[in-house]
Amino acid sequence: MNVFIIGIGLIGGSFAKDIKRIRPDAKIYGIDTNVRHLEEAVDLGIIDVKSNYDELRIADVVMVAIPVDVMIRELPQILNAVNDECLVFDGGSTKSLICKTLEAHPKRRNFLAAHPIAGTEFSGPSAAIEHLYEGKTNIICEVEKTAFKLQEMALELFQQIGMRIRYMNPEAHDKHIAYVSHLSHISSFMLGKTVIEKEKNERDIFDMAGSGFESTVRLAKSSPAMWTPIFEQNKDNVVETLEEYIQNLLEFKQLLEKDDFKGIYNEMNATNKIKEILNGIPLNNK
Repeated sequence: MNVFIIGIGLIGGSFAKDIKRIRPDAKIYGIDTNVRHLEEAVDLGIIDVKSNYDELRIADVVMVAIPVDVMIRELPQILNAVNDECLVFDGGSTKSLICKTLEAHPKRRNFLAAHPIAGTEFSGPSAAIEHLYEGKTNIICEVEKTAFKLQEMALELFQQIGMRIRYMNPEAHDKHIAYVSHLSHISSFMLGKTVIEKEKNERDIFDMAGSGFESTVRLAKSSPAMWTPIFEQNKDNVVETLEEYIQNLLEFKQLLEKDDFKGIYNEMNATNKIKEILNGIPLNNK
């Protein structure tokens, strides 16, 4: 099996590691605009050889793990280059624009729109982790537009890697993911910004930061190059979630100003049920 990984970072590199584990006979080809990433991936044994689009004609499986703005431009070219029996799937955090972009492509049947909800705040080949996807949810959109034989190939790979499968339409995906992922990243970035600005005058603030701050601001270490296009493509849903989030923050502020600590207790107590909802869900989901 010839497996091509386009974008050798955390997501693509981790998939390559898992493919090597479950399919030791597979040959992993790497494509990346960052030459250093390619060389590092070879040195780390994540990929077997450096490659390019000209060789996509021999691919059996292609995973595309690049920023979503670049993906819109590159996916049509990738599909143009592959053979008719090749499976192409992506790992993008937005789905509506990607699906719309490819809806009339002659090889739409070769493409599976996917979003494996897994990741960390780190990037690059050295961030790749074996078993990253184990137990994680993989959301698949418009599965009916993918050739059945290629659906079967993809599901077999995903299940062998250990992923759970959910089916969803692209619009529902983008709306839900704005709440559980995109808003979390914005909150983390803005908390980091607030503390950094305060730290200009209070140099000891980071000495006082505990594990709660560290875990909350962890996502602020994520790549702006990856996340800015995500916010752009999912702008309407992100704005809606921000409006609701800001309203909740304002209401909490008002309770403080009114010394309504019973109200604050009730708000936090009602929100404690999130523990039940998240029970068993890995904390490093992206």
